[in-house]
Amino acid sequence: MTQNIGNKGPIQEHDIVMRSRRTLEITGVKQVESFDNEEFLLETVMGFLSVKGQNLQMKNLDVDKGIVSIKGKIFEIVYLDEHHTEKAKGFFSKLFK
Repeated sequence: MTQNIGNKGPIQEHDIVMRSRRTLEITGVKQVESFDNEEFLLETVMGFLSVKGQNLQMKNLDVDKGIVSIKGKIFEIVYLDEHHTEKAKGFFSKLFK
């Protein structure tokens, strides 16, 4: 499941705000590559971002502004380099075929 998010105007800023390890608000999101209740894979203006946790849900998606809000218990937030990105995409493409 890939969701393109608007990329209008100048380069967007990219911020991550976490509240009480239960909610995340991420700006500068270009695309939602995939998500389930344990992991979100997002393409941001600063590279691919993986968010891992438990009972994760998309709380809000603002396509025009490139904002994604996630709720659930957050375990890990990590940026993926090229090697990890291809590995993650490959894993998800096999999973969702």
